[in-house]
Parts: sequence; structure tokens; C-alpha cells
Amino acid sequence: MQKLHFSIIINALKEKVWHTMLEDKTYREWTAAFNPGSYYKGDWNKGSKILFLGPDPETGIEGGMVSRIAENKPYEYISIEHLGIVKNGVEDTTSEEAKKWAPAFENYTFEEKDGATEVLVDMDIDEKEAEIFNKMWPDALQRLKAIAEQA
Repeated sequence: MQKLHFSIIINALKEKVWHTMLEDKTYREWTAAFNPGSYYKGDWNKGSKILFLGPDPETGIEGGMVSRIAENKPYEYISIEHLGIVKNGVEDTTSEEAKKWAPAFENYTFEEKDGATEVLVDMDIDEKEAEIFNKMWPDALQRLKAIAEQA
């Protein structure tokens, strides 16, 4: 696994940035940078199972990640533990393909900076996937910034 790090300063209070990042409607908007149609099923409470889903770009069939919320400190930090994949609508945590994604963590830290918020993203990723995520995360964070800074 490789570790990727990203950050952005958003001109909004961290409570607003937190809600923008995690609430269903706005989550769908900023995560379209990864896959148009992205959404989640579940909740963000510590220990909860959560599925990150969207249509497969090639087949249109639902796919994504099986995950668990490892930690949730409201407006400060959230940690997602990826446990496997969803392929063709079926959860898979045991195949070789699933194991290349798990266990992996995706962590978001929210730090207040003079009335603005710095969002820090730390992510474990298979080396083969790192290049594409290095391109997608900056776009996703710019989308998050634009949505959170809207009046």
C-alpha cells in the first residue's frame, strides 16, 4: 500500500465544511470527481458499516467499496476503514481483488485556520491505483471547496 496526502484551504467554518463533505446531497456533488453517480449507503457513526457506491463506468452496474467508520470526532476527524469491494452489486471481502483494497484507511482531518478550514486527506492505496487518485483528489477537493464556499 502507498500513502497519499492531499489538502485544501476552504473559506468556511469547519462545521460547514464537515456537513458539506458528508451530507448526502453535497457528497454526491463533490464525489462526482471520482465517479459520476457516486453515493453512499449507511451512516458516518463510529463502528457503522458504510457502502460507497456508484455505477461502473464500463458496465453501469453498481459497484464500490465495503467500509466501516473506524473513528468519528465531529468537525475534527473521520477515519474510514475499507474492508472490500462491491462488484456487480455483491459485497466481497475475501477475493484477491478485494484484498488489494483492504485493509486500507481513508482519513479526513478538519483544522481551523483563521476562520477558514484546512481539510487534510490521508489515504492508503494500492500502488497501481495511486496515479489515478492523484489526479482525481485535487478535482474532488476543488469541488468540495466551491460547494462549501457558496453563500
